[in-house]
This record gives sequence, C-alpha cells and structure tokens, in this order.
Amino acid sequence: MSPSTIRVVGARVHNLKNITVEIPRDKFVVITGLSGSGKSSLAFDTIFAEGQRRYVESLSAYARQFLGRMDKPDVDSIEGLSPAVSIDQKGVSRNPRSTVGTVTEIYDYLRLLFARAGTPHCPQCGREVQRQSAQEIVEAIERLPEGSRLLILAPIVRGRKGTYQAVFDEIRKAGFQRVRVDGEVRDLEEDIQLERYKKHTIETVVDRLILRRQSDPEEAQTFRSRLTDSVETALEFGDGYLTVALVPREGEPRDLQFSEHLACPECGISLPEIEPRTFSFNTPQGACPECQGLGGKLEIDPDLLIPDKSRSFNGGAVVLTEWGGPREEGGY
Repeated sequence: MSPSTIRVVGARVHNLKNITVEIPRDKFVVITGLSGSGKSSLAFDTIFAEGQRRYVESLSAYARQFLGRMDKPDVDSIEGLSPAVSIDQKGVSRNPRSTVGTVTEIYDYLRLLFARAGTPHCPQCGREVQRQSAQEIVEAIERLPEGSRLLILAPIVRGRKGTYQAVFDEIRKAGFQRVRVDGEVRDLEEDIQLERYKKHTIETVVDRLILRRQSDPEEAQTFRSRLTDSVETALEFGDGYLTVALVPREGEPRDLQFSEHLACPECGISLPEIEPRTFSFNTPQGACPECQGLGGKLEIDPDLLIPDKSRSFNGGAVVLTEWGGPREEGGY
C-alpha cells in the first residue's frame, strides 16, 4: 500500500458487502452510485467514523465524557487514515467558555505552540519585544513624574492557589520586612493566613521610594545607587521580574511591569513572559478584562429601557418588566 492512499478492507457497514477499496489522500474524491448503494455508509459511517474514533481515543477522560462513546465500524481494517474530528454546530455544552477547541483539547496544543514558538510584539507599535537590563529598568523608573511614590516589588507567586507559609518564611529569612498580598501591603511580623483554594499573588516589598530630582550631584548619585541596588535585588529575588507600584496620594495605585526578559525599546512597555495561560480566556492572565473571556458583554441601554424620559416611573417610564417583555399599562 502506498502511504498516499487510504485502504479500506472488508467494510460491512449497512449496505456495504465486504467492500475493499483504496482512496488517494490529499485529493478531492467523489463517491457516486445509486440510492442505497452505500455511498454515505462508506464515507461517513466507515471512513470518517473510524477517523473520529481514533481521535477521541487520544483525548483525556474529561474530554471523552462530552463526546460520548464511539464504536468501531464493521470493517476488517483501515490503513493510512488520519484522526478526524467533527462537532455539531449546536455545541456539546451550555458553558459559554466551552468551544470546539476546548472540548477537543486542540486549544491546549495551540496555546502551548504559541507560548513556546511565538514571538511577542509590542501592542502599541508592533515591534518585536526585547529584553531589558537592570540599567534600562532604572532609567525607565527615573523617567516617572517628579514626586512619585514607589514600591519596588519582587513577584514571588502569581495567581496561584495555596497558603504559602513556606514562602513567607523564606522572605523573612532573606531579611525583608513587608510583602504585598493580593494588592495589600502586609507586615511579615503579622500572622498572615491565606485561603488554600483561592488564587493569590505574593510580592516582596524590596524598597519604598519617593522619586525626586536631586540638584546636588552627590545626592543624585546616592539616590541612583539606592534605586539600582533595589532593582537588582528585586530582579534577583523575583527571577528576573519586577513590579513598580505607583502609590498616588489620591486615586487608585498603578502597577508597572518590568522584566529582564521582554520589553519594547521604543514604547517602554514591559510584558510578562509568554506562557500557555497567556492565551487562555479561562485565566485572569489571558482573559479580556472587558468581557472576562466570554466574548460578549451584556449591558443595559437606558434609551431603550426609558424611551420617554419626561414620564415618571409611576407614569410608565419603564417599558420593560424584569428586563423581558412589555410592561402592562399602569405604574411600575
């Protein structure tokens, strides 16, 4: 048998009577015949059914529970056949996060492929993202606005479940006094208890600084030396990653991500190392912040809900009840 053919031996599905046939691969093949001669039985119930069965058998038990059990077609053997997959358009799950890619686990392989073979690019200018040195990170921090209050943080745990008491002990032994746990700065002398089954982010507070432009050269050099030492310490303790938290006197704090691994030299944007979860809409690291990875966002249109804004609620301003059908006449 040539490797460029699919050989079916002894097919006996439905109207097929012990048929043996060779079909060329990578060709557009048409099967013709009278009604009831077994065209669909050969194409769908034999060849495709066996290809799909082989694919399903390669999946995990979790995926197979959605696809169901598939029996081997009545045939002696099929050679040269590749696994095949097909799923109904109506879907196999009501979960909006379930797609053809997730159910068949093809999505997992694609995420791994992009994470390992992909080349990250800057989301602003489109240039290839490059690595940053400690000196380049220091210069980027010095370009922040005058008077900025900074926390130099070393990321230790990012969005993972556990209590991490051993991590806190390690940070204490390293000589640090504070950590930021899930966005809150805590003193290591406290008894920090974390929920085991909740995801946490733990960052070591390496230094706290106020960015000031020193007019005296000696003071400027002293500040730069301290900043450089803090950045190098954070990079070493954070395995090449560093977070600078801007703590304004008013408003929400803002985090700047820096890395010895990936950064855009033109825009100054730093990106975390790409991982499989970066491409997953089921994780906070990869999901769209607007739709939370669901692909859509439900919002209320005030103009449709209250078309006549001159009317009161009791006067029938709201035209829908329970966000569904039309409201009856009268008060709401």
